[in-house]
Amino acid sequence: MQRLQSATTVARLGTAQTLAWASTYYLPAILALPMARELGVSVAMVFAAFSCALVVSALLGPYAGRSIDRWGGRPVLMATSGVFALGLVALAMAQGPWSLFAAWVLLGIGMGSGLYEAAFAALVHLHGKNARNSITGITLIAGFASTVGWPLSMWMESQWGWRGACWAWAALHLVVGLPLNAWTPRRAVAEAAPVGTAAGVAAPVADAAPAHARRATVLLAFVFAATWFTSTAMAAHLPRLLQEGGATLATAVAVGALVGPAQVAGRLLEFGLLRHVHPLLSARLAALMHPLGAGLLAVAGAPVAVVFALFHGAGNGILTIAKGTLPLVLFGPAGYGHRQGVLMVPARIAQAASPWLFGLCLDRLGAGALWVSAGLGVAAFLALLAVASPAGAPTMSMHKARKG
Repeated sequence: MQRLQSATTVARLGTAQTLAWASTYYLPAILALPMARELGVSVAMVFAAFSCALVVSALLGPYAGRSIDRWGGRPVLMATSGVFALGLVALAMAQGPWSLFAAWVLLGIGMGSGLYEAAFAALVHLHGKNARNSITGITLIAGFASTVGWPLSMWMESQWGWRGACWAWAALHLVVGLPLNAWTPRRAVAEAAPVGTAAGVAAPVADAAPAHARRATVLLAFVFAATWFTSTAMAAHLPRLLQEGGATLATAVAVGALVGPAQVAGRLLEFGLLRHVHPLLSARLAALMHPLGAGLLAVAGAPVAVVFALFHGAGNGILTIAKGTLPLVLFGPAGYGHRQGVLMVPARIAQAASPWLFGLCLDRLGAGALWVSAGLGVAAFLALLAVASPAGAPTMSMHKARKG
């Protein structure tokens, strides 16, 4: 019964997350051009407003996480559904640059308290240290946000214009997202055992010396910032990057379309084989996948573009889960929401600056810009190596022994 209730919670939160990502993070890719044309601003200004929203979400994240730690995910996520709807209504009614930025600030408030980090914190509040599989389940569902969101936004825009699309997304948040978040349990469906008490379960880093905990916090914050910078850079510039490497436009677009399925495949791998190993190991392997793919692309060129896209996508999919599971395993469930928000502040800021900065790299270096993202991946891998596995961390064999 408890397992069924947990699966139902994951399905509801995952669907709500799909809606949240599709109507915010993935919205400008489809609506920026018609929005800019009607408002009389440049497309770059629309994306600047979007970047402003990401900065707002970064600054708000720790406070939203602390609220979830205190009251649980249900009230915060329900309020966020209303904020998303309000921001989309404001966007639909925008008449110029100032109202455009104001609308995206509202959406940034929603993004800071209603995307993955908030959902992860809600699950940890419910399940404590046992939330790893639930976190993976949410990312498996919401991994299709662009697959669902982009075609739906295109259809809405073709039927009702970009303003009508924003109104429709706002209505979906009230009719679909709000009830789904309202069904989040008020309290844990299963009490989590105290961390470090079971045989083979690691004591969190937070129980060690404060200096060790601070060091792990700094290292993880760097890892998340580096990997989110690369993830956003590839989302914004991958077709152009592949063309700089010798691929045709048609090939670049086709290869770019493989990243989404590769992300889902990576998450399935994490849900299957890699869930039996410590999250640090899976994160280290994932951090290396983009640099390995980049190295192959740099050496062999366009013929291995597919391999690069698959490596990058799979690694990014696993790292998305690691952003939720690593803080849980290393620091424990106490204060998880606030800590997660703090860890993601540099990542959100890096994400906001990434399209512009990586665009400059492409302008100056061409295909050589790939060495920048590969270097960040290697640096993230080295930082993860420097994060010590807690003593007694479970291995695959220990996991099997416990199941037996």
